[in-house]
Amino acid sequence: MPIEFDDEGYLRDLSDWSPEMAIDIATAEGISLTDAHLEIITVVREFYQTYELSPAMRPLVKAVSLKLGKDKGKSIYLMKLFPGSPAKIVAKIAGLPKPDNCI
Repeated sequence: MPIEFDDEGYLRDLSDWSPEMAIDIATAEGISLTDAHLEIITVVREFYQTYELSPAMRPLVKAVSLKLGKDKGKSIYLMKLFPGSPAKIVAKIAGLPKPDNCI
């Protein structure tokens, strides 16, 4: 059964996600995943399991800060890893819906 994405490239069925798929999605976004990226993806997926929504930028920064420390819980750090709109891009790579507050 083919995996379906919406018009913006987000997974239609979140259960289709896998770490291998994350690599493919990241590559399509021009990102080569490193351990630093995977840490953030893990935090975002845990956030989604807890709250049933993808974090927008402010909650993302706070969640990363709480899980990984203040040095990584900064928007500048997230912008370096996920240029453009970190909350949107990390949610897409993590196989989650687009955050509500992101255009």
